[in-house]
Amino acid sequence: MKALATFELTAFADTFVAFAAAFILGTLIGVERQYRQRTAGLRTNVLVAVGAAAFVDLGQRVAGDAEAVRVISYVVSGIGFLGAGVIMKEGMNVRGLNTAATLWCSAAVGACTGTGMVAEATLLTCFVLAGNTLLRPLVNMINRIPIDDRSTEATYEVSVISSREAMPQMRDLLVERLEAADYPVSDVEITDRGNNTVEIVATLVSTAVDPHEIEAVTSYLEQQKGVSDASWDGSTRD
Repeated sequence: MKALATFELTAFADTFVAFAAAFILGTLIGVERQYRQRTAGLRTNVLVAVGAAAFVDLGQRVAGDAEAVRVISYVVSGIGFLGAGVIMKEGMNVRGLNTAATLWCSAAVGACTGTGMVAEATLLTCFVLAGNTLLRPLVNMINRIPIDDRSTEATYEVSVISSREAMPQMRDLLVERLEAADYPVSDVEITDRGNNTVEIVATLVSTAVDPHEIEAVTSYLEQQKGVSDASWDGSTRD
């Protein structure tokens, strides 16, 4: 029987240690995720760590270190598909990125134990836990800092609603006032809104703005004949 012929007590003991270490370290990471009620909790992180350890250990026992390295590369790419399953987009917000990154780290922990690097896997686990716990107060503190639009690079749009007859003059005036305020325009779009009205949207070159300066431009345009509304908006790009 091949199972008995290939059984080696020393190799089996090494595999047991690798799986046990992956299980314990994956549990430590998973407990923190489960406590915070994340999509990928305790069992998922444990299974990812143990599975990665199993694949790497198998490759190493069958074909040596070279094959283990190749298996690790497949684990790195394969875990990305699993991580994508916990990422959700809700409107302009994306949730689950941290959970996906934690799964990726759990796979790295398993890969370390699968190659017998239990001490390194333990060190990595400590860093993962530190990233998910010790950095949380710092993240909350940063999130409470008000955003200064003058130091934030973003894409801004200035919109003017005017009558169809006043459109050519308002379009030129919009570009003129923005460039006079040192805000170059990259594009101007005109959309028919019906009822003899059109919307003129000027997109600024990606830059930082002073809200008071933009407000001054929109206030001036709003006072012009044929203009019913003027506003501006911006979207930050990381």
